Amino acid sequence: MLEQSDKSIHPSIFRAYDIRGIVNKTLREIDIYLLGKAIGTKAIRKGERSIAIARDGRLSSPLLHAALSDGLLSTGVDVIDLGMVPTPLLYYATHNLETRSGVMLTGSHNPAEYNGLKMIVNGETLAETGIQELYQAIITKDFLQGEGQLSELDMVERYLTHVARDVRLPSSLKIVIDCGNGVAGSVAPELFRRLGAEVIELFCEIDGNFPNHHPDPSSTENLQSLIQKVKETGADIGLAFDGDGDRLGVVTNEGEIIWPDRQLMLFARSILRKEPLARIIYDVKCTRHLAEMIKAWGGEPIMWKTGHSLIKSKLIETQAALAGEMSGHIFFKDQWYGFDDAIYAGARLLQILSMENKTSSALFREIPNSINTPELKIYVEENEKFELMNALIQKANFTSGENITIDGLRVNFADGWGLVRPSNTTPCLVLRFEADSETVLKRIQDLFRDLLFSVKPDLEIPF
Repeated sequence: MLEQSDKSIHPSIFRAYDIRGIVNKTLREIDIYLLGKAIGTKAIRKGERSIAIARDGRLSSPLLHAALSDGLLSTGVDVIDLGMVPTPLLYYATHNLETRSGVMLTGSHNPAEYNGLKMIVNGETLAETGIQELYQAIITKDFLQGEGQLSELDMVERYLTHVARDVRLPSSLKIVIDCGNGVAGSVAPELFRRLGAEVIELFCEIDGNFPNHHPDPSSTENLQSLIQKVKETGADIGLAFDGDGDRLGVVTNEGEIIWPDRQLMLFARSILRKEPLARIIYDVKCTRHLAEMIKAWGGEPIMWKTGHSLIKSKLIETQAALAGEMSGHIFFKDQWYGFDDAIYAGARLLQILSMENKTSSALFREIPNSINTPELKIYVEENEKFELMNALIQKANFTSGENITIDGLRVNFADGWGLVRPSNTTPCLVLRFEADSETVLKRIQDLFRDLLFSVKPDLEIPF
């Protein structure tokens, strides 16, 4: 049994939409145990008798997984252990078992030394206030005492059967999948073969060292192996997954990266053909073409904050049919459960592609594009990024633009936009720009550069 250590839990691990820290530095075994006690207590008080848990393939996950289980059991809640599976399977379990609560132990797309928790209690994904309540429970030692029962359950076959039954491919496709040595490798190759695709595997062996590339498909450099393999094999499309399988990257047959906001446009078009008045949610980092196209296709666009928990809560609140964010989280509610599932999203993309008599490159040429940047990062101290963001909002005075401050600062101009927001997972400010021309893009970036330097002159700005 773990005991309380001398050092108190590190407040920096309590992020806006999950728990995240560096193992044995800001996130220790005792911390996960105490978080288990806090989550178990919260679940019981919400009327739950049991809670599902799972882990990713990181080297630290087995030990921390055991600590999580012990903490939960000590409150009297029963634990259903799903083992090592992608995060979407943990979410799937909370919709298909008696419990509506689950905890995923994962470092997601972060480097190998990170780990953390994604949490659902009684159907509610914990974010912001809910996560801070866990911190307060630990500080005040507000824990229930009991003896829960531990059981193990394999949900993989059930998940595979369900998706393969609901998603059909009218014609076969040759695909390359890059799991980045993350836990999606335990499920994705088998699913896509069941759907009838010819699957070429790339880095699908689970390895917590991530020896081939960082498990984050939102970065261009992490997609280079996939691009090369798609071209080399003449594949119809390439799919990439992050470390825990809830974020999707896409590469066309010609090797073009399709960023998630353009993926979302294709998904929106597909859904709005069947549900013409549907609501579609997207985060502040997405292209302005997305809102324009959703309106043109008869839907209702809703811009919202970045963060898988925040988007998921907004989807429930608005009863939207689809949601997505630039980082690659896609949430289907029209035929699925409304949680972010990159493996399922990949299946839906293959379904759309197999129904069209055209290549993936031709298909995405029908989707509007513009001159834009990937996510750009300015690294700052963890404890200063929110102060910097507040200062930027206070000093912003773009007379020719519209300021949107639902999450950081997005400024919409007639011919483009710029965004700066604090990351909730890494110590940095995240920026993105889009414009009608390179000249306009440079003008908007110059305005943001001046604003950034006015707040902190020694920032290293990557544009």
